[in-house]
Amino acid sequence: MSNRRNFLKKAGVFSAFFALKPLEAATLLQEKPRTVRKPVVLSTWSFGIAANTGAWKILSTGGRALDAVEQGVRLVEDNPEERSVGYGGRPDRDGRVTLDACIMDEKANIGSVAFLEHIKNPISVARAVMEKTPHVMLVGEGALSFALAQGFRKTNLLTEESEKEWREWLKKTDYRPPVNIENHDTVGMIAIDSLGNLSGACTTSGLAYKMHGRVGDSPIIGAGLFVDNEVGAATATGHGEEVIRTCGSHLVVEMMRNGFTPQKACEEAVKRIHRNLVNQKRNIQDIQIGFIALNKNGESGAYCLQKGFNYALHDQNGNTLIDASALI
Repeated sequence: MSNRRNFLKKAGVFSAFFALKPLEAATLLQEKPRTVRKPVVLSTWSFGIAANTGAWKILSTGGRALDAVEQGVRLVEDNPEERSVGYGGRPDRDGRVTLDACIMDEKANIGSVAFLEHIKNPISVARAVMEKTPHVMLVGEGALSFALAQGFRKTNLLTEESEKEWREWLKKTDYRPPVNIENHDTVGMIAIDSLGNLSGACTTSGLAYKMHGRVGDSPIIGAGLFVDNEVGAATATGHGEEVIRTCGSHLVVEMMRNGFTPQKACEEAVKRIHRNLVNQKRNIQDIQIGFIALNKNGESGAYCLQKGFNYALHDQNGNTLIDASALI
């Protein structure tokens, strides 16, 4: 009888254990509680160094992750030398610069704009959509009208250098954007603040010389960006169509929810995209995808389809540019 009681007690313990959420169960398996590393901010590509510096000014003084990610990516949007984001971004094939952005906070509040013209900082318009409308996404003329009503200034986003490149492109109209060249990439930023709250932002001018009206993954919550304050955050860069097919950033966060480290979660998302490309018999050498991820413990990860993607990480040890591991 005593053996039976002991067995039932043990069975009850194990049943309770497996009823826990994966991250809770993983925590119980640790001999010592994990130390949460915070604040931390990650962002995509080499321009992430400057973006992180701006975000860190807020995070290091106890500021909110949401404010940090907005201000961090604005620095890239404002820089005409960065040709894949904001002011100075390369135009579509009709010579028009159209911008996409989204933002998400620790309470699952979201805002997004797509196919927005004439406004230098789409990330701030996305935040205004989140905070001042009952909607989560505005596009095109509607997004522009809203931005102007909110006091944003109309600006000519097509710089002289970008226009010159576009006119050169028109001579051949060869539409094969090379991988790892920042004519089609995104600044995505995710952060955890000193209170342990997560937020993220994603902004881009999209594929250079795209069809007029094209929208990629960057303004789509769950594709270009996803945040779950109980688990972690992720953002994507590269060819947005492939990220959309897998709801890539949401997939990364769900992998972390199921116990994957940020690194392993990014790897799984890239492998799924790779399997899709193989099944579709696509030319993989023409495609690049990269993910970065951050979990609730401040642990980070990154992975890409092929070599060439890098990202910036800023924590108490400084601001570092890191080459991501690649599948191919």
